[in-house]
Amino acid sequence: MPFIVKEFEIKKKIKAVLFLINELKYTQKEAQRFVAIGRLSVNGEVMSHTSGFLEGRVSFICFEPQTRGLEPVFQTVDFAVYDKPSGVLVHPQNRNTPYSIIDEAKYAFGRDANITHRIDQETSGLLLIAKDKVSERTLKMLFENREIKKSYLALVHGEFPDKLQVDAPLLRKEDESAIVRMVVRVHEDGKASQTDFKRLRYYPKLNMSLVECYPLTGRQHQIRVHLFHVKHPIVGDPIYGQTDEDTARFLDRKISKEERIEKSGASRLMLHANQLCFKHGPEYCVNSKDLFARDPLSFLDQDCEI
Repeated sequence: MPFIVKEFEIKKKIKAVLFLINELKYTQKEAQRFVAIGRLSVNGEVMSHTSGFLEGRVSFICFEPQTRGLEPVFQTVDFAVYDKPSGVLVHPQNRNTPYSIIDEAKYAFGRDANITHRIDQETSGLLLIAKDKVSERTLKMLFENREIKKSYLALVHGEFPDKLQVDAPLLRKEDESAIVRMVVRVHEDGKASQTDFKRLRYYPKLNMSLVECYPLTGRQHQIRVHLFHVKHPIVGDPIYGQTDEDTARFLDRKISKEERIEKSGASRLMLHANQLCFKHGPEYCVNSKDLFARDPLSFLDQDCEI
């Protein structure tokens, strides 16, 4: 578990923020945030005021990264690129999250290392890590300015057209009347969203297509929703292409692996972040080395009846 509790005995009163800065070497911004979110306790009482003082028995909840041996597929002095497995979180959801990719980043490169963008937990593939705060600002700005080109591989149901551009606005809005809330939908009130698609191969016996996806905007679940919108949902997608009832059961972790395979075609989402191209000094184009890029069908379950 990466979140651990460190205990201190403080005999001389000191301002909480100064203690975190001077003794534990956090920045002022980090120290203030940690106090505000309740990471510090004094004599058993949680402190929430950034102007508070410490004296006596002090507990601090801190993040101690743990590695599972995942190595970067490419790196420079400024950044590293990991091939994230499907099912692994990018950031911890809460203090009980046992592992996420940020563990690997901070374990390998130190406290200032950080992830510069996100991909879904169920999506596998390339994730760009900044090794320091200067590089983090620069790389995040490249994403914001759409100067980083991304491409994905998706295995989808049906025979996909040779080429297709989907230009459909996406809306993420809570719907009190729906069984499943906060799911992204195509809606005229949504944000402009555009994805280019190119079919690489059609598998007639499976009635599935391998598609290359180029998101021109960066909306949440963009590729998944756009493919569902054109009636070619991604194989293994437990949300888009399923009934509201089944989606809710998946989100509540009440669907078995076997039932998911029966309903969606696979036990994992068949979407993979395959390539990142950008300029950071030199020009880089990093390709995934994951098996998905070479043989996506190997990820279909043997007991999957399609």
